[in-house]
Amino acid sequence: MWDSSMFLSTLTPKFYVALTGTSSLISGLILIFEWWYFRKYGTSFIEQVSINHISPWINGGDTSSETNGNASGTSSSSGSSNGGSPPGGQQMPECKVWRNPLNLFRGAEYQRFFWATSKEPLTYYDMNLSAQDHQTFFTCEGDVRKEEYEIMQTAWRERNPVQRIKSAHNALEINPDCAPAYILLAEEEATTIVEAERILRSALKVAEQNYRKSQATQHQGPIAEGMHRRDTNVLIYIRRRLAMCARKLGKLKEAAKMFRDLTKEIPSIMNVLNIHENLIETLLEMQAYADCQAVLAKYDDISLPKSATICYTAALLKARAVADKFSPDIASKRGLSPAEMCAVEAIHRAVEFNPHVPKYLLETKPLILPPEHILKRGDSEALAYAFFHLKHWKNIEGALNLLHCTWEGTFRMLPYPLERGHLFYPYPTCTECADRELLPAFHEVSVYPKKELPFFILFTAGLCSFTALLALLTHQYPEPMGFLAQTVLTWISYPFQLLKERVEAFWPCNLLQHLSRV
Repeated sequence: MWDSSMFLSTLTPKFYVALTGTSSLISGLILIFEWWYFRKYGTSFIEQVSINHISPWINGGDTSSETNGNASGTSSSSGSSNGGSPPGGQQMPECKVWRNPLNLFRGAEYQRFFWATSKEPLTYYDMNLSAQDHQTFFTCEGDVRKEEYEIMQTAWRERNPVQRIKSAHNALEINPDCAPAYILLAEEEATTIVEAERILRSALKVAEQNYRKSQATQHQGPIAEGMHRRDTNVLIYIRRRLAMCARKLGKLKEAAKMFRDLTKEIPSIMNVLNIHENLIETLLEMQAYADCQAVLAKYDDISLPKSATICYTAALLKARAVADKFSPDIASKRGLSPAEMCAVEAIHRAVEFNPHVPKYLLETKPLILPPEHILKRGDSEALAYAFFHLKHWKNIEGALNLLHCTWEGTFRMLPYPLERGHLFYPYPTCTECADRELLPAFHEVSVYPKKELPFFILFTAGLCSFTALLALLTHQYPEPMGFLAQTVLTWISYPFQLLKERVEAFWPCNLLQHLSRV
């Protein structure tokens, strides 16, 4: 029989050094891979493989069928928005990217940031989404064989901004009434808001002419109807951008009137632009709080999609009534008044919808230029909201102080935000990945809830450190560590040695020979 004590006595200290060193190297490589996978995908690779592959194999087909059922339930609810009060038993809707209602001008704002910092403020993913939007709303089937519109179709997809601008000029040389070409020049060639407004006013005249022409022929077939829809989208987009230019140039009354007029329109593009958020921001700048409350009463409805602008503006207006006299010390002694309780509940509601906003409003996290598209309830939406609304919170005395004292109380009501919400759907799990695609690489994406390090990363880190320490001690003190290793292995092998002796005592040694004879 094999004698373990003889085998252990033949092992030299070099063997233990090699063993512990190899173990430390392997566990270190596993640790590095796990850390990289966690930083990129937000989960442990070993844990994911265990759940998705090993667990279904052990448990049979029940887990896989249940997973498929959950997946189908989630996908079927993707048409709903990320807002509203969740009825019992409904699945959480999946993430949807929206166009930023207050997106900046590329030439007059984003490009100037690049010139000053040499950092790209927009990602290719974000710009590609904008190109898809422009192709959807500014082109139609009637543009076939029209050279200027075919040029614009490819211009929106062009990555090089110089080539895009050149294509727009070529389209205008072919047809001076090509309104989409004016839009591209106002967005990208104009280096100031005044210049962009001038180009957009020229585009407005052309767009109105094209709209009147297509309106007269819209009933002559589906192609004519598509051309009229395209001209309507172009006209509304230009009017919206002109209103935004007026807002940026300080012509607030003019901007508010233009936004009010646009909110009365009903074409399909209005569902994408969310112009009521532009109107809310303009009214806050005018400090027309009563008018702003009237707009909120229209759009802050349980059946309509929510946004950070709606939720946080509602909280701001309620905080305005009590913020100047609010004191956390006095409130802790006498309790909250009904008005203060209403304001605090509104803040908790807003924080539950988008928990990333308070850090930007309280300036504990740096702001960057907002992207052209946002993810509701995500970091991108928080950036877009705080970029334009931080000054409105500062204009109301005590509002930021009230927010600072109360916003973290929201999380006590949401112990498991990914599983169950309080006033809204559970917080979506896909926001981090989508925000990393929308936001530039130099920005540190805010993650909620804060992810703890997976068990396997901590385990491999401990294993790597322990084996590295053993390798170092064995190299420095070979004889004591060799004796210690032999002692530990002897202790570990003792139960097995005892079990082997008991088995040999119970069964005869020639049992196999007797069985072979039978």
